[in-house]
Amino acid sequence: MIRAIAAALLLASASPALAQDGHADHAAHAHADFASDRLHVRVDGDMDGRDIILIPGLSSSPEIWQETVDHLTAQDGVGWRVHRIHIQGFAGAPAEGNAQDGAAPTPVAAPVAEEIARYIRENNLSRPVVVGHSMGGTIGLMLAARHPELVGRLMVVDMIPFMGAMFGAPGTTAQSVTPVADQIWAAQANSPREAYVAQATAAINGMINTEARREEALEDMRTSDQKVSAAAFRELVTTDLRPELPRIAAPTEVIYVKFNDARMTPELTDMVYRMSYADLPNVRLKRVDDSAHFIMFDQPQAFFAELDGFLAR
Repeated sequence: MIRAIAAALLLASASPALAQDGHADHAAHAHADFASDRLHVRVDGDMDGRDIILIPGLSSSPEIWQETVDHLTAQDGVGWRVHRIHIQGFAGAPAEGNAQDGAAPTPVAAPVAEEIARYIRENNLSRPVVVGHSMGGTIGLMLAARHPELVGRLMVVDMIPFMGAMFGAPGTTAQSVTPVADQIWAAQANSPREAYVAQATAAINGMINTEARREEALEDMRTSDQKVSAAAFRELVTTDLRPELPRIAAPTEVIYVKFNDARMTPELTDMVYRMSYADLPNVRLKRVDDSAHFIMFDQPQAFFAELDGFLAR
C-alpha cells in the first residue's frame, strides 16, 4: 500500500449522573460521572433517549461531532442520548493515564476501548450505537469484537482494520511492520515542536477539503500531547484487527472516501475495503465521493443520510 495514504490518516439505560468540568481552550460542559484516567464523556440530548456513542479520531476533539449531535437531537419523534468520548491527551485534555513517560510507547486505543466497555456497563447502557471516525473507528472495532454483547450497531468512518498494510508490500503483518512503526514513533515523538506542527498541519489540510473547517482540526492537533498522538499512531500501524472481525455481532456499516493518492482510483479503493472487511459478517460498505477524510465536514448531508439510513435499518 501507499505510505502517503497513511500520512493523511495521521491526523487523523439508567441516565449517567452529570458533573461540570472543562479543559484548556475548551468551554466547560457536562460530563458523565465516570472516573477514568483514559477518557471522559460528554453527554447531550434526551436523557431518556436511545444511546449513541461518538468516538473522534487521532488528536481530535468531541467537537468534531457537534453538527452530528445537532442533527440527531433535532429529529422529531426520535430521542437520542449522545455520549461523546474525549480521549485524554487529545485536544486540550491532560494526558493522565495515556501519558508516555518512558522511552517506549504504551497503547492508547486498546485501553480506551476497554474503558468505553466499562462505561457502557457501569451506566447500564443497553447495546448502544457506536460511531467512530478514523482511530475512533479502530476503537469501535475493538469494542465490538472484544465485547460483542455490549454494542448494538457499529459505524466506522474512513478506517480499515489494519493500517499497517499501508506501510509494506502485500502480505505485510503486524510483526513485520513493527520496525517501521517504531521508526515513525521515534521521529514523531522526538521531533522539534515546530517541525511536528508543520508536518501535521500539511497532513490535516489534506484531510479536509472544506477550508473553513480546517482550523478547528488544526487547533485540536496543536493542543494535543505530541507523544500521546505519536504512540497512538504507532499502535494503529501495528494493530491488525482482521482476525477479530468474525467476533463482531453488531450490524456494521463502513463509510469511506477514495484514498488520497492519484494512483488509487475509486475502484481500487473499493477493492481494498472489500478485502479488508471480507471476514466481517453483516457489514455494508459505502464510498462517499467528493470528500476527504473528515466526511462529516466535507459532505455533512451525505454523512447524515448514511447515518440516518443505518440507524433506521
